[in-house]
Order: sequence, then C-alpha cells, then structure tokens
Amino acid sequence: MSNIKLIAIDVDGTLLDSKHQLTQPVIDAITEARSKGIYVVIATGRPLPGIKPFLEQLNYNSPNEYAITYNGSLVQEIATGKALVQYELSKDDYAYVDQVTRDFGTYYHAIDADHIYTSLEDMSWYTSRESYLVRMPIRYRALEAIPDDKNFTKMMVIDTKEGLDAFIASLDDTFTTRFNTLRSEDYYLEILNPKASKGHALKSLAEHLGLEPDEVMALGDNENDLDMIQYAGYGVAMANSNPIVLKEANFITGSNDEAGVAQAIRKFALEE
Repeated sequence: MSNIKLIAIDVDGTLLDSKHQLTQPVIDAITEARSKGIYVVIATGRPLPGIKPFLEQLNYNSPNEYAITYNGSLVQEIATGKALVQYELSKDDYAYVDQVTRDFGTYYHAIDADHIYTSLEDMSWYTSRESYLVRMPIRYRALEAIPDDKNFTKMMVIDTKEGLDAFIASLDDTFTTRFNTLRSEDYYLEILNPKASKGHALKSLAEHLGLEPDEVMALGDNENDLDMIQYAGYGVAMANSNPIVLKEANFITGSNDEAGVAQAIRKFALEE
C-alpha cells in the first residue's frame, strides 16, 4: 500500500499540456487520489487567481485544501485565501530592483495579492502576457507614488532569453544574496524573499499536516521546482524537464503531453 499522503504538482509544463490545458487523464487521476484522502496541492509561480480556472475544473471547493503560490512565497487555503506561510518583499526591495534593472536596460514588474505593478512607462510586452496568464490587472505607479509600507509577494525581471541571460550574468553577490532568484521560463527571472521557495513551502505545509518527506510526492519540470523535488521522498521529473531537474529527480514520468502527472499518481500513489 502506498504511503504517499501529499502530492505537490507544478502547473506550467507539468499539470498542463503544451496547449496550457488540463487533460482528462490528469483530472481523473487527481480526483481519484483526492477521493482516497491524499492531499493534492498545486505548486506554482502564479498567484491564486491565476490557477482558479484549473481548481474549478478539478472541483476544489472543500475546506483543508491548499495551494503553494508565487513560487513558495505563499501557502494558502484555497477556499479562503488565508495564508499559512507568507514571505514578502518591501518597498526598499522594489526600489533596489528598479534601479538595477534601469541601469542594465531591462524590464521588471512586481506583484502583490491583487495587482501587477510597474514603474516603467514603456512597460514590457511580457508584463502584459503575465497579466493575461495570471488574470491580474496592471497598475502603473511611479516609484515615489508607492507607499513606504507597501509589500510585494514577488518581483520579476522580464526580457528575451538573450537579454535575460546577459542580465543574470551581470548580477553581483549583493543582488543574489539579497533575494532568492529563480528562472521559471526563458524570459522570466523570479525575485523572491530569500526564505521563499517551493521546497521550503512544501516542507512547511507537510509539517503543518503532520507529514514526513517520505509521505510526499512532488512533480515538476523546471529549476523553480528543483528544491521541492529534492525535498520529497518521491521526487518526480516530467520527461520534458530541464536537464538539471531530470538529473536530480528520483523518478522520471511521461511528458506533460503524455499525461505524465496521471502516470506518476497511478504508479506511486494509487499503485496501479
């Protein structure tokens, strides 16, 4: 009998296929796991509004259901939005990133629970893309108009792959020790509180539920999934994963276009 009691699943490249859709085999496997009392937790870089359509498809509407959002900056109750774990960034952090990105000549934005903020009049196309994906409106605010006590859940540096490669190569130790930085896509560099990561969030949630790592399975495909895959007793990489993730995972399942999430749930949690 499987000892898995908690499954954490990344969204883009993992839960969703290459058309950004949930497929029926994945829905069925998650539904069956939940019916057997297994916690199935979505672990994403998106905010809660950005995964609401998928939660509705999966029929998440009961108490004691959780999501890891903003790449581990928040662990939330789905029904209420209440935070169990929360790591934020300050107005000073925002001002620092504003200066660094302006000096380099690239783009950025910041996100709180409800909005995407930018102080760039010539905002990036990638900010508009993010707004569409996560279903959050954009607010242009000059730096001096942002209240000093304003907190953000995460910031993102956004550029072409080549532009972001160059920006990352330019960063000094001051930047990389001040923040936890994760590259979630070729054109997105996530900037988080140094305590925030999917792995830390998953560990906190497991402890809240009284679970040990060997009772946890985590599935992902990219570098921002790496530490939760390393934490879990069953660390599973999608076949379409970044090579680093493939190397570090305990197991490899099918790709996101092969319902790899369903394959892993049925093999390890449902033991079919």
